[in-house]
Amino acid sequence: MSDPATKDPIRVTLKKLIQHSKANFTADDVLKEFRTVKEKRNNRRLLKILGILAKNQHKALENLQETAKLLEKKDPFYCLINFLNYYSDVNIMQAMRKKELVSSTPLLSKNMLDASESVSEIKERVVQAASGGLSRASQNNNAIVSLGLLAPAPLSLSSSTNLTATASATNTSATISLGNASLYPVVKTEHNPDSLWEFHNMDNFPFQQSNIAAIPINSQENLLLYDLIYCLTGMRGSYITPVANLFAGESVGRAISIKFKVSEQIHSSLRDIAQEILLLASHYTCIQKFIQKTTFTQCSQVLQALSEALNNLIHDYYLLLAQLEAELNAGNLTLHKMLFYVRPTLNTMEVLAGAVSLIVTNDLHGGHALTLLFNQISALTGDEESQRFMIQLTQRAAVPYMNILQLWIQKGAINDPQQEFLVEDNEVIRREELPEHYSSDYWEKRYTVRRERIPCFLEKVSDIILRTGKYLNVIRQCGKKVTLPQTMDLQFSPTNQNHIAVIQNAYRFASKNLLEVLLKENDLMGHLMSVKRYLLLQQGDFITEFMDACEEELAKNVDKVLPMKLENLLGLTLRLSSAKHDPYKDDVHCELLTYDLVTQMSKIMNNEEEYWLSHDRLDLNGLECFAFRYEVKWPVSLVLNHIAISKYQMLFRQLFYCKHVERQLCKIWKENSIAKKFSPQAAELYRSAFTLRQRMMNAVQNLEYYMMVEVIEPNWHLFIQNMNKVENVDEVLSFHQDFLDSCLKNCMLTDTTTLNRSIFKMCNICLKFCEFIQSETSLAPTDTFSERVKRFDLEFTALLIGLLKQINDVASDNPSDRFINLVHRINFNSFYNEQMDKLCAKDALMTHR
Repeated sequence: MSDPATKDPIRVTLKKLIQHSKANFTADDVLKEFRTVKEKRNNRRLLKILGILAKNQHKALENLQETAKLLEKKDPFYCLINFLNYYSDVNIMQAMRKKELVSSTPLLSKNMLDASESVSEIKERVVQAASGGLSRASQNNNAIVSLGLLAPAPLSLSSSTNLTATASATNTSATISLGNASLYPVVKTEHNPDSLWEFHNMDNFPFQQSNIAAIPINSQENLLLYDLIYCLTGMRGSYITPVANLFAGESVGRAISIKFKVSEQIHSSLRDIAQEILLLASHYTCIQKFIQKTTFTQCSQVLQALSEALNNLIHDYYLLLAQLEAELNAGNLTLHKMLFYVRPTLNTMEVLAGAVSLIVTNDLHGGHALTLLFNQISALTGDEESQRFMIQLTQRAAVPYMNILQLWIQKGAINDPQQEFLVEDNEVIRREELPEHYSSDYWEKRYTVRRERIPCFLEKVSDIILRTGKYLNVIRQCGKKVTLPQTMDLQFSPTNQNHIAVIQNAYRFASKNLLEVLLKENDLMGHLMSVKRYLLLQQGDFITEFMDACEEELAKNVDKVLPMKLENLLGLTLRLSSAKHDPYKDDVHCELLTYDLVTQMSKIMNNEEEYWLSHDRLDLNGLECFAFRYEVKWPVSLVLNHIAISKYQMLFRQLFYCKHVERQLCKIWKENSIAKKFSPQAAELYRSAFTLRQRMMNAVQNLEYYMMVEVIEPNWHLFIQNMNKVENVDEVLSFHQDFLDSCLKNCMLTDTTTLNRSIFKMCNICLKFCEFIQSETSLAPTDTFSERVKRFDLEFTALLIGLLKQINDVASDNPSDRFINLVHRINFNSFYNEQMDKLCAKDALMTHR
């Protein structure tokens, strides 16, 4: 029984599928449909036919999907053969190629391979073949076979000038044969569309090498020319063979290359010229390998676009080969002429092969690949032809990248399936799922720039690109439609900077629109003023009424404080004070934190200490844990995020605590006014206590004045000035953060080990003194009372002197800070100078020892 491939494997497989699917058409009808010219082609109809044939077949849907993708790029007849390979008992392409080679190659005729013929008869037949003894029709058939097996797409001869007028008819026949041909590899057994074609692994029918050393050089040259045509199209020749396993692309940084060996039977002078021409075959092999790798794998979109551009550019190369073979068949081609004709193409192909080799060997994709291509353009200065090709390649390869970029700066969305774009979306949660931390995490972490993915021609505007998309994304999440004022046409061109202007215009549009959304539609400045009223104690009457209402509740242990009661008292005082006119008063809420101010400061400044982390919450009263919380909605929460609110809370807690101490000192002043009725001798015992109370009052009030008038107000004024001239949201965030950081620093809330602790120790001494005065009977003072007052005086003075010295030390290291103003206010009459000098001398002595 004969092999089905020796008949017609295409028709055999078609008949089998038609019979199995019970279709009402024949194999010839199918072949006729798939041989339709491009202008009359209907891919949907072709897929419908294949769907009928694949009915009830294994993996029919997967095969149809792959064929549909191939139909967008490849010739329909090739797609049909690729589809039939899934259901054929033999490899159709391989069977057809063997059959054509056996039937059409002159040197492989049955008589030539007959061992019974004498050597002289073989030589005579070879000479006859080399000297043009074969018929012209046979030679034309050879041309069709050699080129028809390898050309990937229809070739138009109008794009290039014919080498000679006598070759025009033959060129036409070669073009017809190229129309339905294929460049893809023969697979030995199992069909695998991802397999890569390699020159030395091509499974062609083996050529018979005859002993031609004795024939004339002219005849050898003719045979060698035919072999060169074969090699330039990616096939083995009879006397030129690739050296196996010499692909040097396996080590990074080395170019992919392949070497050829010319038979020793060929004259040495011909071999030398042939080796120069064979460099073109090596470059073609490198490029073709790259094209196939990017076509059959899920690789970078940039590399796929580059592959398509190379495929288009290489059409001229196929036209050159068709013309060279026509010249050869006409008897007008020599090795020297061939070298002359291919020289310009050789230079260009060398440049292209070098570029793709570096891309493959260094595993470049996306922005890295575009950077390499862009740098190649500058490196080719002086070679205008090669530079022109490289500019075309770079422009075409950049198209998918620029499309992703255009979508990002036009709508704030990312469509990057291959992870090539310079901006990466790191969203792991939805905004609705975690509203408290989403805003700060969104701006800092949601979108980030991947520096390794930035093409060199976008490096300078990468930050602008990131901000543009972020702004548009925020606008979209606010439910507002983003409509650009003019149509955007973002295209990359190495010869101009038009794409930079488009990006900058998109940035200005996005920045302006988001500022309008924040400042006008969502009244950002109104929210900031409201935060200042409540968390920075600007609304004086409200704070006084609130502290009067909540003083008893906040004096309890934190676990016994009722948050609902605090919330009700807050709402009551908001509506009884002048704050009732504030449209955002309902955004203020009470909060009982689980840690004191120093611990909160450590968390914010990322400087946590074990002692303060392990602080027992049960030792804290409501006042030490209390803070206001301000809640806002998106997109205002971008600015007033949980980190910013935490910084406001730190300022509030220190101010609120100092205000509480001041109120307690004022309270005992009122209660002790009864001492005016005492006799001078009885009032003498209270004099030291009243003096100490006044010194405490002076220190606490000056500390409050310093923080509110000399720190917060000037910084707020500067912040408002900057806000009046902002141009984008990043500046808003930066100015707001600078305002908070400056206030925290100058209010001594950034150093967890010295100033802040000293302030709270001093305030605690003041509160203990107030408790002592209130607990003692003012009618029966004793010596014990005087001694206790003296101990309070010594302890307070030591703490205050230590605080002033620490402030002096910090101010000497940072002259630009306002700390020294606090020293001058508390020590306005140099009352503490002597104690400070003694303390400094003592420290100097200890240091000297």
